[in-house]
Amino acid sequence: MNEYQIVSLISLTGFLIMIAFGFRSHNVGWKKGLYMAGAWAGIFAIVILFIDLVR
Repeated sequence: MNEYQIVSLISLTGFLIMIAFGFRSHNVGWKKGLYMAGAWAGIFAIVILFIDLVR
């Protein structure tokens, strides 16, 4: 593991902590949070597939 991967891992961990505190401050439960994460993953998957088909 080089220094760039370590920095990336630390920043990813920090982003996940910030997201968790944001959900907690807005009183978003785990079920709703997972539902929203799945919805965003589906949106990104559809956009990626659309771009792949256009090429």
